[in-house]
This record gives sequence, structure tokens and C-alpha cells, in this order.
Amino acid sequence: MLIFLICIGLLVLGFKFYSPFVERQAGIDPTAKTPQERFTDGVDYVPVHPVKAFLIQFLNIAGVGPIFGPILGALYGPIALVWIVIGNVLGGAVHDYFSGVMSIKEDGKSLPEIAGHYFNVYFKGAMLIFTAMLLFFVGVVFIMSPAGLLSNLDYFKDTFLSNNTFWVLLILGYYFLATLLPIDKIITKLYPLFGLLMIVMTTSIAVALLIHAPQLPTVDGIFAYFDHSHYNNDLLEPNPSGLPVWPLLFVTITCGAISGFHSTQAPIMARCLTNEKYVRPVYYGAMVAEGVVACVWATAGIAAFPGGYIELKSVLDIGGPGMVVNQVATTYLGVAGGIMAIIAVAVFPITSGDTAFRALRLTIIDAFKIPQSIRNRLFVAIPILIIAYFMTKIDFTLIWRYFAFSNMLLSTSVLWLATKYLFDRGTFHWIVSIPATIGTCVTVSYIMTAGIGFGLPQELSQPVGIAVGVICFIALIIAHNKRKVAPVI
Repeated sequence: MLIFLICIGLLVLGFKFYSPFVERQAGIDPTAKTPQERFTDGVDYVPVHPVKAFLIQFLNIAGVGPIFGPILGALYGPIALVWIVIGNVLGGAVHDYFSGVMSIKEDGKSLPEIAGHYFNVYFKGAMLIFTAMLLFFVGVVFIMSPAGLLSNLDYFKDTFLSNNTFWVLLILGYYFLATLLPIDKIITKLYPLFGLLMIVMTTSIAVALLIHAPQLPTVDGIFAYFDHSHYNNDLLEPNPSGLPVWPLLFVTITCGAISGFHSTQAPIMARCLTNEKYVRPVYYGAMVAEGVVACVWATAGIAAFPGGYIELKSVLDIGGPGMVVNQVATTYLGVAGGIMAIIAVAVFPITSGDTAFRALRLTIIDAFKIPQSIRNRLFVAIPILIIAYFMTKIDFTLIWRYFAFSNMLLSTSVLWLATKYLFDRGTFHWIVSIPATIGTCVTVSYIMTAGIGFGLPQELSQPVGIAVGVICFIALIIAHNKRKVAPVI
């Protein structure tokens, strides 16, 4: 119990004390006119109350990412909780915050346009490819996963509702509407409610685990990762999966720790905030909230199975993370838990998929400076959704691997973009440049060893990744010494 409470406490303290320090570097101006004030169009630039904006941003970035990823990460043992907290406070929340800052400072523009402003047309082109690729894969993944779950529910057995294609087409139909309609027609009305539902579900699961779970992770479990001499129980091995924590844990748990997908969602609320001072609670705050969700489900993966790693692995092999969610929720919360579990693994991914396609539309329109008419929105959205339908016929695991890599790659690229932003301001860039360096190490190590990359053995890929990171860090020191850091007020 203690390690779980420590993790939640550190996330809260990170928002309370570290996020104001981060904010002081960003140049927030509460008196500046926001993009929403200057470009109100009734479609994307629409005023949204900051509480609503927080709940929408939280749901946009959350979906099932901070549920499924931490459940899979639980296979590594309690070290997963350490990564979530450190990654969230020092990496993911900072990444999300500067994604929002740069977008609101640049008229609510998408990442490629911001990259073109701070770097050059080549970096803009690379960011356009990375962003479009990730958004598309997110949208496809979040068609396939809820459709697969809904078509396999016992309630729908032997009916037309058990047809996977039916659910794929139904979800695509909703995505079509959510992508095209003004943001205040669906998203600002429904998403705050779903955001509250996720908060209620997470809180209920957390309380139930603390009261009833058979084997909550302990502080000793964390230290045992570094000292195996006191561990004799195979079920409680600090890393029972036997998989290399570097870099695979960092890829397995992205949402909740750090995720490039979140930066693609930044322009949606940056076009709706009524004051720059709301960027910190909306963006940094939503990421901390997602970190809490991730800690709860990582704890559930470790604590809710008396058989430890072996039992969790067997459930995952049968039905994946969705079955774990269903088993945990129904075991601890009964019928209400079963209903919330279905919503969690069916509805929540849809709420990320539709904003992924909406953000993809915005990215394309921004990149090619296409006027925001309904005709042009149709010309952009329809081909994307048609291609997405045919992509759902491809093996899910292949799509997921490309999604995981592009997610890592984009988060690292955004941190480097934020580094340039702070360099230009002359403020304390290390809050983003050090996470960017670490992200570079992880990304290079992963692509060197992954099957979709070079397929090198771990003993070669890890040194290569670390060497690239060291080179980046040396370059940072050289660049830093060439200019004087402005004093932080």
C-alpha cells in the first residue's frame, strides 16, 4: 500500500511544486489575447470553460492508453510504478505542457507548423510525417480495439451485433461526424461527462484495491529490482518477465508516463482556452491525472492476481488487457464494475480515436493552408476514413508496433522542439533537453532492436542508443555554453 500512496503523492507534489517552476520558463502572459479571441470561427476556435477544457484534454489523451499500457507494464513488476511517476512528472507532463504553450503562442497551430517556425522546412516536413503517421495509427487502433471487444461480448452472441464489420462501420460513422462537426456540438458536451466517469472508475478501483487486493506492491519490491539476493519467490520476482526493462518498459508504458500522441491533441484545446494562464492546469494537470490512472492500473496488474506474474500472464494470453480490466472491475466492483469496464475498453478508446482523426484533419489543413469550409473538410476527412477502414483488415499487432514506435519518436521530437523554444527565450532549457536526450536514447535503442527496425541483439542496440544520447548531451553543453541563461524570476 505504501508504494502506491507514495506514487500518487509524488504526482500531486510534482504538479504543486514542479509545474510552477516549469511555467516560469515558458513566458505565459495572462493579458495576451488567445487564439480563441482572435480567430473565433464557430468550428474549432470556440471558447471553452477551463474545467471543461481540463476534462476534454484528459479524455483526449487518456482513452485506454493509461489502462492497457500499465497493465502490460505490470509484467515487469513494481519498477513499472517508478517509471510512471518519474516519466510523468519530469517528462510527460512537461512534454504536454509545452505542446500546449507552443500551440497557444502560435495561434493554435499544429505541430508541423510550429516546427517550421522554430527550425526549418525540413524539420517541419519530418514533423508532418511523424504527426500524420501517429494520428492515423491511433485512429485505426481505436477502431479495431473497441470493435473487437463489442463484437465479442456475450450479450451480443448469435446476433448481428457480433459482426465485427458492423461495429467498425458504426465507429467510423461516428468518427466522420465528430471529425467534421464544430467542437461544441459533440466533444464539449459529452467528453466532460466521460472524463468524470473515468475519474469515478479510477477512484473506485483504487479504493477497492487498497482494501481488498491480495498482494499490493511494496517498497521492498522496488529495491529488490536492484538487489535480487533476498528474492526466492518466483511469483514475486522484481522483473519476472525476464524482458529487458531498457528500452521495452519505456515503450510498453507510454500513456501515463510520456506519449507523443498527446502533443497532437494540444491544438484542439489551445484553440479554445480563454486565457494563457489555463495552460498549466489543463495540460500539465491532465497529464498528472493520467499518471494517477496509470498507477492505479499498474497496481491492479500487480496486486489483483494472487498467482502473481504467472496468473496475470495467463489472463493476458487469453484475452489481452481488456480481459484484465473486465476481471478486475467485476471482481472488486460487481455489476457496476462490469458496466464501467465495458465503457472503459469500448467507449474510452473511441473518444481518443475521434479526436485523433480530428487532429489529423487540422494538421493537414494547417500544413497545406486549406480554407475551413465544409466542402474542404469533407475532401480531407472522407479519404482518411476510407483508408482507415481498409487498414482495419491488417493484423492488429503490426499496427500496434508502428503506433508504439511513432509515439516514442514524436514525443522525443516535441521535447527537442520545446528545447529550441526555451533556447530562443534564454531560459532554463534543461527541463526539456534532458528528457529529450533520454528519449533519444530509448528511441534509438528500441528501433535498433525491434523487429520493425534493425533487429539487432540487445547487447548491441543498447550501447548504440546510449552513445547517441551522450553525443546529444555533449552538443547541448556546447550550445548552452555559447549563450547566457536568463535569470528565472
